[in-house]
Amino acid sequence: MTAELIESSPLRLPPVPWRDPHTVSPGKLAEYIGALEAACEQNPGSADLRTCLGMAYAMNYEAYKSMDALELAVRLEPDHFFAQLKLAELHYRLRALARAERETLKAADLAANPWELSLARKQLQEIRRLMREGTQKPEWSKPLTAPALLLGVMAMILCLAVYWK
Repeated sequence: MTAELIESSPLRLPPVPWRDPHTVSPGKLAEYIGALEAACEQNPGSADLRTCLGMAYAMNYEAYKSMDALELAVRLEPDHFFAQLKLAELHYRLRALARAERETLKAADLAANPWELSLARKQLQEIRRLMREGTQKPEWSKPLTAPALLLGVMAMILCLAVYWK
């Protein structure tokens, strides 16, 4: 999807320089990111370009920029399958598995053909395998007020004990 879109685009983007992400040089990747950023400035409403940019940022280990680009792509086009799937994949790779599962389920709902559905299902299967194995980051759903107060009280008691000796 992304390679064909970019190569057929009237914008002057370099052709996709890789098929295997481990073979692209950092210089080529930086050049490609620059071209995608310029294309996104020219076409701010393109979810396809934002998705490509998010993927390129992820390959360059820029997770925050990648997340911003992919979230913007999903906001621009809420029914864009690949934007949703790649956002879910980013959460999966960051091991935020609960969020990755939710986002992948959204992508599965957006699948327009059996191939897209199989991609989402494979990703969902891998996410659930990792969740069973316990390799996920915990979701912070509880406030840290009580532990922080307890730690403060313990520090005061320790200081008073040292002071009164």
